[in-house]
Amino acid sequence: MSLNHVRPWRNIYRRKSRQIMVGDVAIGGDAPIAVQTMTNTLTTDVAATVAQVQAAAEAGADIVRVSVPDEASSKALKDIVRESPVPIVADIHFHYKRGIEAAEAGAACLRINPGNIGDEKRVQEVIKAARDHDCSIRIGVNAGSLEKHLLEKYGEPCPEAMVESGLEHIRILEDNDFHNFKISVKASDVFLSAAAYQGIAEATDAPIHLGITEAGGLVSGTIKSAIGLGNLLWMGIGDTIRVSLSADPVEEVKVGYEILKSLGLRHRGVNIISCPSCARQGFDVIKTVEALEQRLEHIKTPMSLSIIGCVVNGPGEALMTDVGFTGGGAGSGMVYLAGKASHKMSNDQMIDHIVEEVEKKAAELDAAAEAAE
Repeated sequence: MSLNHVRPWRNIYRRKSRQIMVGDVAIGGDAPIAVQTMTNTLTTDVAATVAQVQAAAEAGADIVRVSVPDEASSKALKDIVRESPVPIVADIHFHYKRGIEAAEAGAACLRINPGNIGDEKRVQEVIKAARDHDCSIRIGVNAGSLEKHLLEKYGEPCPEAMVESGLEHIRILEDNDFHNFKISVKASDVFLSAAAYQGIAEATDAPIHLGITEAGGLVSGTIKSAIGLGNLLWMGIGDTIRVSLSADPVEEVKVGYEILKSLGLRHRGVNIISCPSCARQGFDVIKTVEALEQRLEHIKTPMSLSIIGCVVNGPGEALMTDVGFTGGGAGSGMVYLAGKASHKMSNDQMIDHIVEEVEKKAAELDAAAEAAE
């Protein structure tokens, strides 16, 4: 019996969207919410860009976006696509020919901004290239680059202007019998983004790519994204996400997964439940968690680990985790396995021992999953 069946207040009812393919990754419908990031290397530096794509993929990225600002980048994209372990989205701005070149180079998706790619005729040429090369399109509306006529109509970026921009571009694609697209309506303001996304979610059944654009640094951007994306996901809106941080793209992937994991929408790796620590702690909780986060990064199997400093909440939290450790006295604590007290372990050996227990449990879960297939 699933936890959601037992506790219906945990359920999130996702918006019904049609499904498209970005390479071999399904977006929308009942597909898992995909996690994306974007490289920040020069696209013409193929080795550096591929290395960053591979690092993001290893962290769990389902899709990676690469900027294609010039013809040299279009040429480099072909090599990047060939070496990438995940589908590549080509980020296209200002020159429609880059979109055509990117489709020819093997991009799985073209991200185009209706505010700066040009007139409808140019968009039609990009559509033709996408269709000819089995390439999807993301309509990327951004509050910072809305079309001039919409800014004149509304006076400033607002949810209504962003939704109208998106719907105008949807009309162009659909008038050209192209339906292999998703859409985003991003802003750096959480309230503006949320309102625009709610509006577009009601107006179309297209898959939605979520993001709070230019969210900020690692800490501030994570918080802003968690609030904005978390609330939209909670409402059932969103088929793929990108957390936009002024940080390493791998950090964007990690934060994206943590947001999804907190809502029970995706599960990957070890979910560490830990206390903030206080004078009651029987060991250094903060340093222990930092060490375990690094030591357990290689685990991809969904599982839970509780690290609690004392017996006030430790045993209770351990009841609901695969592996747990609760601080005690005299330099040792209790190890819990599958919710039950198992054995004591000294604090100085605890980290190595927990890593061993987590790896052992992950192997058991993987074997059980394979046997069930």
